[in-house]
Amino acid sequence: MKTETFTPTIGVTMTPTAVNHVRKQLAKKPEARGIRLAIKKSGCSGFKYETQWVEDTGADDEVFSVDGVDIYVKKEHLPMVNGTEIDFVTQGVNSMFEFRNPNATAECGCGESFTTA
Repeated sequence: MKTETFTPTIGVTMTPTAVNHVRKQLAKKPEARGIRLAIKKSGCSGFKYETQWVEDTGADDEVFSVDGVDIYVKKEHLPMVNGTEIDFVTQGVNSMFEFRNPNATAECGCGESFTTA
């Protein structure tokens, strides 16, 4: 009998609202191929999310497509964001991306940073 290890790839998803927002922004940036979800050490909880427009891709990128919008994640960041849903919300006069990350074990009070234990 042979034993194999199975690691499911869930990826990163977007809500329809986020997809529509990104599509509108990409229409203004013909050089961009999609959006990157990255993490950076920062904040009171340890890490923060960053989004960037992707013009050049790398060999270390995983690409997830949601309704024709490509989301790029560096392989090294994937364990911390795998399963994350990106939403685009409006609160008062402010609009922003909101991240629902099942790997986050704690978030700071302002919602700007997170940690995974």
